[in-house]
Amino acid sequence: VFRAKRADRVKLLFWDGTGVCLLAKRLEGSKFRWPRIEDGVMRLSPAQLSALLEGLDWARVHARRVARPTATQ
Repeated sequence: VFRAKRADRVKLLFWDGTGVCLLAKRLEGSKFRWPRIEDGVMRLSPAQLSALLEGLDWARVHARRVARPTATQ
């Protein structure tokens, strides 16, 4: 993932199984909100990356909690 200095553009390189794909996106009137880089690495879950690419606040994306049924005796 590469971003422009103005943070309004992003380019993403990925392997789709048959070749390398390039996705480029520019937001109109807003900027991508990027996570902090820690130890030279930016970490996002797949759901957070999807939110980032949609121009949403990725920090508000969390894994859904599923209630587990309790055993009855």
